[in-house]
Amino acid sequence: IYGGLIGGFLAALVFARRRKLNLLTLIDMIVPGLALAQCIGRWGNYFNMEAYGLPITNPAFQYFPMAVLIPEGGTQVWHMATFFYESVWCFGIVIAILLLERKKKFSRSGDIFLAYVFLYALERGVVEGLRTDSLYWGPLRVSQMLSLLAALAIAILMLRRTKPRW
Repeated sequence: IYGGLIGGFLAALVFARRRKLNLLTLIDMIVPGLALAQCIGRWGNYFNMEAYGLPITNPAFQYFPMAVLIPEGGTQVWHMATFFYESVWCFGIVIAILLLERKKKFSRSGDIFLAYVFLYALERGVVEGLRTDSLYWGPLRVSQMLSLLAALAIAILMLRRTKPRW
């Protein structure tokens, strides 16, 4: 997903420059649709039976939406439904952004984009810790580390943008 987001950002940058548009305003307009597309797109992981989480052995949690049955070695095993957790979180991002926008909580171009990146990075930082198909760099999950660094960088940037200048 990170490659797609970076590629989309670069395409928006080129498009904004060619059309002489404000890049931050453009990506602010794209973000709610992007988050909704991610919400829907995560269901592809369910149909492909991929990107699921750790096995669930407690029968009290062996039901959807907590878990999904995944075929393993000729049997069905309950795993965390991480695709569903991500789908719900992305839908929550859409709702949060639209509500905050309606209440005029975003005052500058780029605020919506920054809110999206922060919220999505938090989600990925949590969900990546539950998945079984993560890429590792030593003992750390690459995507989780990248997500948490992105959330921290965005939080610092948002604080700097709201800090009054004397």
